[in-house]
Amino acid sequence: MGHLRVPDPYDFQLSTERYRAFGPDLANLWHDDGLHRVVAGREVRIVAANGGVEVEPLDDETAPVVRKLLGFEFALEPFYAFATTEPVLSRLIPALRGLRPPLAVDPFESIVTSISAQQVSLHAAFSVRNRFIAAFGARAGAAYAFPTRERVAAAAEDELLALGFSRRKAEYIVGLARDDVDLYALAAAPDADVKAALVALRGIGEWTADWFLARYLARPRAWPWGDLALRKAVAAFYGADTDVRAIGAEFDPFQNLTAHYLLTGFRVHPPSD
Repeated sequence: MGHLRVPDPYDFQLSTERYRAFGPDLANLWHDDGLHRVVAGREVRIVAANGGVEVEPLDDETAPVVRKLLGFEFALEPFYAFATTEPVLSRLIPALRGLRPPLAVDPFESIVTSISAQQVSLHAAFSVRNRFIAAFGARAGAAYAFPTRERVAAAAEDELLALGFSRRKAEYIVGLARDDVDLYALAAAPDADVKAALVALRGIGEWTADWFLARYLARPRAWPWGDLALRKAVAAFYGADTDVRAIGAEFDPFQNLTAHYLLTGFRVHPPSD
């Protein structure tokens, strides 16, 4: 087991709360007080440690994946400095200090995850997605590798339908897998171009594109204003009449971190506390 230093401040339990809030995620599995992820056929276990995390195995193949998964791309201190000027965030930060939002490590996985959550509860989305992961992914230890794009491209839509996806979602996921769009290349594109490329694909709207920017590319200004949970969080912290889309500009250039802190704060430290 090797030690991987995580930029300060960092709270492992708080940062991985999302993996426990809505039930198990077989591809990012919280198990035995650690986070498990399959990398290149090997199960990687990540646990809290002083100054960072302990990772088994830790090598040149697993380290970049763990860094991505743990949200190393986010710079927290500039955000915290900004938050001191914003009344709601200035109250939230002391309770959430060290929250480093985790990221999706693969673009196809990121989009499929969002498609599975369209217009259903997150608990329902996790349940259906776990059946999908178990059916098309490869198990290594307790966790499963998320199904590859190639494996899903070879699947029939009826196979996904049998797992609990709606007909349209099955079409969207298989269609995405078979499309020739280079999802990795989007990392080099500006935010607006990323969104334009994604919404041109069947089944992907602004909400899914915004979460791709936020949770895969870690773009600082990503603001998924159409997300129901974020809308509830904004209403709780700023008032029911708040224009969620418009208020995003007030957090510039930290919309992404603000969204994650509001969402987590709403779950673990709601305004009534």
